[in-house]
Amino acid sequence: MKRKFSSAFKAQVAIEALKERETLSDLSKRFEVHPTIISKWKQEFLTNSAAVFDKSAHKEESNTDTEKLFAKIGQLEMERDFLKKNLLKLGR
Repeated sequence: MKRKFSSAFKAQVAIEALKERETLSDLSKRFEVHPTIISKWKQEFLTNSAAVFDKSAHKEESNTDTEKLFAKIGQLEMERDFLKKNLLKLGR
């Protein structure tokens, strides 16, 4: 049976491996994960660590999404107001 680990757990193990205070064997026993898996997580952590400092890309995507949502909200409010006015004119 394959176990699933959370991202937080993987990061914790990878950080401990990076500290090099314990051998992979010791970490393996401590976290109950095979040493090969720990090495893999450590490498993934190092490979993807630059993304932490690349916040501008995330902000731009977030701002674009936010602008689209606000535009949609504005459009829906205008449509609702239009329908309200015309409904009142019809006397309903």
